[in-house]
Amino acid sequence: MKRQKGGGLSISHRVTRSTTTFDRNSLTLPVEIVTEIFLRLPLKSIARCRCVCKLWSSVIRSQDFTDSFFTKSCSRPRLLFVFDDEDEGEIHFFSSSQPKDNSYVVATNHIARSPDYYKLFGCTNGFFCYGARQGRNKPVLVTVIYNPSTGQSFTLPRLNPKLRYAVRSYLGYDPIAKRFKVLSVCDDGKEFHVLTLGTKKLSWRVVECCIPHCSSHKWICISGVLYYIATESTSSVESMVVCFDLRTEKFSSVKLLGGSNKTLPDSTTMIKYDGRLGLLMSSSEDSGYVSRLCKSFKLWVLRDAAKHEWSKRVYVLPPLWKDVVSEDMFIAGMVGTSEIVLSPFHQEVPSYVIYFNVESKTVRKVGIQGMDAFQGEMINTHLNYVENVELL
Repeated sequence: MKRQKGGGLSISHRVTRSTTTFDRNSLTLPVEIVTEIFLRLPLKSIARCRCVCKLWSSVIRSQDFTDSFFTKSCSRPRLLFVFDDEDEGEIHFFSSSQPKDNSYVVATNHIARSPDYYKLFGCTNGFFCYGARQGRNKPVLVTVIYNPSTGQSFTLPRLNPKLRYAVRSYLGYDPIAKRFKVLSVCDDGKEFHVLTLGTKKLSWRVVECCIPHCSSHKWICISGVLYYIATESTSSVESMVVCFDLRTEKFSSVKLLGGSNKTLPDSTTMIKYDGRLGLLMSSSEDSGYVSRLCKSFKLWVLRDAAKHEWSKRVYVLPPLWKDVVSEDMFIAGMVGTSEIVLSPFHQEVPSYVIYFNVESKTVRKVGIQGMDAFQGEMINTHLNYVENVELL
């Protein structure tokens, strides 16, 4: 700002090479203030502003802006509901704020619809990875990266024309290099490939893995490391956690539960607990769901991957649990370190999720409004969803 005679202030903006072409058109505020205004807008308004002019587009597409927006979004994570419409081959996304009490929240933000879907792999930093069918006469299966916040999607190159149903993909983020990477693992555990997003030409690279294993659909990315549950190739019983460092592109593994290999229950959900990997599961180890007969939850937290050290916590459910739960649920995850969240397998009307506070031993049932049209459809509930406006 420049001080005028008489004590007044005149507003001016910093002139850079990227802004000079727009000076003649009328920016009357500093770029810093315009950026702060953009950060306060909802997603749809940001998308419109991106199309107004080259200057606004350059500000919104800049790494500084996307980083600031993501940091702000991390302070207000949301619930995300994903519906599988298998008949139409589509997935639908709804989001809502995190509920603060026992009443309800409204999921009115129908973010986007993504066609040709066949299998949802998972979500990292606001980006989804899913499998889709490509082609009409002889459709092949490909991997798609999709951002519900921006509507951007792109299909990854086919890994191997001969492989149609034998590849599982995991999407990770390296916070140091600020890069998204996709790890694809063949079901036979013999081929491993990595692809870096954001490059001009997307191509797969072969990575070596000396740990014989078969991958699963349960995975999570924490601090630049992809973790997924696997079984040893020589045994269908013993489970392990495979770790893939996105920066070094090296594999390692962690023995389960203090070194005693065993099969994890189907209800096991991988979570981020206080910055570490956690395995959260129902006490009913022979079931993949949580029923009203469930008495407790167990949580194993990875303390030292190199030493295969875990710590164990047991959360006993209160008697009122049976009065709140009326159907089979799955573990959606954990909010912070205090609340376990459960969601039905299929959309019911009225919609709801259940929060179990492990500290106060209380259970609350929260209604979700705005999704009645998807009654009976399979639902995936994602906690701590963070909106991301980055364009890859």
